[in-house]
Amino acid sequence: MADKIQMIGENLNIMSIKYGKALKTREAGPLQELAKQEEAAGMTWVDLNIGPSGKTGEELMTWLVPVVHQVTDLPLALDTSNVKAIAAGLKAHKKGRPLINSIMVRPERMDALLPLAAEYKADFVGLLWGPEGMPRDADERAMLAAELYAKATGEFGIDPERILIDPIQTPVSVQQAQIMSALEFLKMLQDLAPGCRSTIGLSNVSNGCPEHLRPIMNHAMMLIWKRAGMATAIVDVFDPKMHEICRGDRKDLEDLVAKVEDGEAIDDKALTEEQLQVVKSARVIFGKTLYSDSWLEM
Repeated sequence: MADKIQMIGENLNIMSIKYGKALKTREAGPLQELAKQEEAAGMTWVDLNIGPSGKTGEELMTWLVPVVHQVTDLPLALDTSNVKAIAAGLKAHKKGRPLINSIMVRPERMDALLPLAAEYKADFVGLLWGPEGMPRDADERAMLAAELYAKATGEFGIDPERILIDPIQTPVSVQQAQIMSALEFLKMLQDLAPGCRSTIGLSNVSNGCPEHLRPIMNHAMMLIWKRAGMATAIVDVFDPKMHEICRGDRKDLEDLVAKVEDGEAIDDKALTEEQLQVVKSARVIFGKTLYSDSWLEM
């Protein structure tokens, strides 16, 4: 189990109404205020998700990186599918070690982005999405991870500790089996790719859940990933309970999730409301209870 999980702030995102507008209009103020809030909340990286940005990506990233670094020294995660925008962001990045988010295990993506990771000595997220899409099980994840590891370390001389493997988080409402296979894979990561770290796009687990219940499901999933050894996670900057979990300040919840996973008896009547919500959510994630939008009432 990881003692602490490093956090990547997810909120500076082109899809956000507030911050997306600021990105499109090149309004620095809201973006800088968010960056300061991310630092205060204990983030390790600020994720800059500008989307594909096909026509404007290079110019946007060249502008955005210095704007954010005017108010924080945190390293930045460059989050776009636009390779030229990634290159522009790496060139503009002067504080700390940048993070490329992400490199899929596809020949064209690895050939385009691994040389940049090597040239700029950047960390990168290795997303286990292969030529055929999402891996079906832990074994396919293992094969993709081994391929990426061999190419990054062998061909480009990239230090394993700069590689963050993402086994892909899926929604609990539709793909519980995928969650279990991703957890199985994570527990054998160090045997497959010694020295690599791990990360996860956490909030995907609650896609499709009622909006007001999403944080509860996210908290339970983070506790489960933490027990499995997750090193970093992409999280909501404005979720202080999530930050407590990542810092290791909620041992009570960690112990309860461990009991759910191990099949130990739990007296639900002795739990606080928060503890019971986490226990019920963990039971859904582990497939001990079928998912429904009213899982907390069952």
